[in-house]
Amino acid sequence: MSKEHMVKKNQQWDLVIKPKTGWFDIDFKELWQFRDLIGMFVKRDFLTFYKQTILGPLWYIIQPLVTTVIFTIIFGRVAKISTDGLPPFLFYMAGNVMWGYFAATLNATAGTFNTNSAIFGKVYFPRLSVPIATVIVNFLQFFIQLALFFGFYVYFMAQGANISPSLSLIGLPVLLLQMALLSFGLGIFLSSLTTKYKDLKFAMGFLIQLWMYGTPVVYPLSQIPEWLLPYYVLNPMVAIVESFRFGVFGTSALTINHIIISWFVTLLLLGCGVLLFSRIEKSFMDTV
Repeated sequence: MSKEHMVKKNQQWDLVIKPKTGWFDIDFKELWQFRDLIGMFVKRDFLTFYKQTILGPLWYIIQPLVTTVIFTIIFGRVAKISTDGLPPFLFYMAGNVMWGYFAATLNATAGTFNTNSAIFGKVYFPRLSVPIATVIVNFLQFFIQLALFFGFYVYFMAQGANISPSLSLIGLPVLLLQMALLSFGLGIFLSSLTTKYKDLKFAMGFLIQLWMYGTPVVYPLSQIPEWLLPYYVLNPMVAIVESFRFGVFGTSALTINHIIISWFVTLLLLGCGVLLFSRIEKSFMDTV
């Protein structure tokens, strides 16, 4: 077969799949071309999660509401943990809203390879499409819970609570971006590790629970001892949760250095996650 004939034959294909050998082989242009597929995954994940439930999306409201009530009773009334003078119910709900999105997205993306092994072995498409869809679909949960929070926020203000938003609240989209990048990067990093270390998928729930108590969800940042603070703020969720509280309440012990450290760790985890995911996806099916 002549070279000209081979070239002409190859030009008939819409997509040519080539082997990937480098550490970083993410084709962002290809991801954009598969945006319709990402949309289908978003719809699939949403419908599948609530297909056989009676209350459906109402669980988005019930979960943070019940959790906040429990936190208010246990940590506010029984343990009497300080909330820096803020209404305990609003204080805990603010933390739950931010943590809820992060935990749900991290848990889902961490199972990317194991959960989708069947489809990964049959059809070619950019593997990052799946965790990206997870990040997007969980924003629906977040915005419903955020609307619930602001509903209670307005109610408490009408009741005379000493709370007022700050101008930093306009930076909420930046917080959402950071939270999405963090849960996405760390999630695909853990998903890549679970292909070799299966124990990780059983430990995920426990690790996420421990992480929550290492984040100022049920207590304010001001309660952290001075000697521990430099290590404590290495947890990027610390700055995210406290930034949101500062935006809606106008008070926090957060500093600009804490935010810079949080972003540095977030981007570091994102880079490591993408690199490892790119490496593992080439040989994943050989280990199933």
